Amino acid sequence: MALSPDLPALPRRTAHARRLLLLGLPLIGSRLAQFAIGMTDTIMVGWYDVTALAALTIGHMIFFVLFLVGSGFAVAVSPMVASALATGDTRQVRRITRMGLWLSVFYAALAIPLMLFGEPLLLALGQEPEVARLGGLYLSVTAWGLPPALVIMTMTSYFAALERTRAILFVMVGMAAFNVIVNYALIFGNLGAPEMGLVGAAVASVIINIAGAVALLVHALRATPETELLRNIWRPDWEVFALVFRLGWPIGLTWLSEVSLFGAASVMMGWVGTLELAAHGIALQIASATFMVHLGLSQAATVRTGRAWGGRDLEALRDVAIAAIALSMGFAVLTVAVFLAFPELLVGLFIDPADPVRPTLLAAGTLLLAYAALFQLFDAGQVLALGLLRGVQDTRVPMVMAAISYWGIGAPAAYALGFPLGLGGPGIWLGLTLGLVVAAGLLNWRFWRGRALRGG
Repeated sequence: MALSPDLPALPRRTAHARRLLLLGLPLIGSRLAQFAIGMTDTIMVGWYDVTALAALTIGHMIFFVLFLVGSGFAVAVSPMVASALATGDTRQVRRITRMGLWLSVFYAALAIPLMLFGEPLLLALGQEPEVARLGGLYLSVTAWGLPPALVIMTMTSYFAALERTRAILFVMVGMAAFNVIVNYALIFGNLGAPEMGLVGAAVASVIINIAGAVALLVHALRATPETELLRNIWRPDWEVFALVFRLGWPIGLTWLSEVSLFGAASVMMGWVGTLELAAHGIALQIASATFMVHLGLSQAATVRTGRAWGGRDLEALRDVAIAAIALSMGFAVLTVAVFLAFPELLVGLFIDPADPVRPTLLAAGTLLLAYAALFQLFDAGQVLALGLLRGVQDTRVPMVMAAISYWGIGAPAAYALGFPLGLGGPGIWLGLTLGLVVAAGLLNWRFWRGRALRGG
């Protein structure tokens, strides 16, 4: 139901903020659950074997990059379905979601062969032979989890657009819990299962992704029979296929440019030193956990702006954007305060109290967490702007802006500050921050001065 434009601005925006929270909180919870799955794999494989952990780290990075690129098609479903719902076109909802599933599966079919030859790829990237062997083995198994993982992303976008997000939260939390059990059994050989080590973690990932995809598809059939989601699923719909493709591929490449910037920063931190790389990893894990909140709000903003855009309600579009920015910035300010007030406590959670390098690692991690506090505001600003722009189905120019910000400015600045200017790890993080500052500025300018708010 649309809010009356005759209401004063503050009550309207407060109401929009409430709706964003109702929609966004389950999405935030599901993102945190997804984050917990990755953390569980890292911790449990780390308990099993250090070499296996190194192989998991590099192998999962390749899987995650391929997953993010393919997720662009799934993410495109959300604003398109939201706009279709604004006009009451349930047939279009079915067509969009169905072709989103098609594109996700087609992409996975192209990406799987790359992972089946993971060992030579990792050797070409300069990894140690044993790490490359184990990483290749991990990729050859976890590759088969890519299709269901992308189906989960597509169904998440579908349910988010329908503003039925509790199912997403329940499924993701269930997957996180199930992952602990299956990892415990297959990695270590417990509960009567064979001891499979790193391969067990890969098998567990495939199993939980298949279970999650099936659960969301079954729930869609039961909870939303009016859309007849899987009706004629085998029939191509090339018109909508092209629409989802055109909107989706820039989203995937935008995500690729951002995640590859952080990957490049990790490589550069490795050049600085092993302890510095470990401190970087800790600070990045903490920052990534809080980033999930902004990512969930961004997804909620995509849906709400998609509804306003589909209904050509520019007043609601502005109000939703202002409410979303206020919520995201409020949490970012709180995060900055926590990072600056309790850095040693947060970093210390990741370090064994008996580790002889704990004081050095704690000092390095605490310093980097201060820089993480600095870029929280700008990281939140850029991801939220991307969510707003996707809501109005504007993805190509933002893709170019993101690539320029991250790779034209952020990566060169990180290298220059870290090495020629001699600032080391802090310089690399300052470069990351500069890239995020430029991205946040350009993307917000694009939304507020672009075609969306001009009605064209």
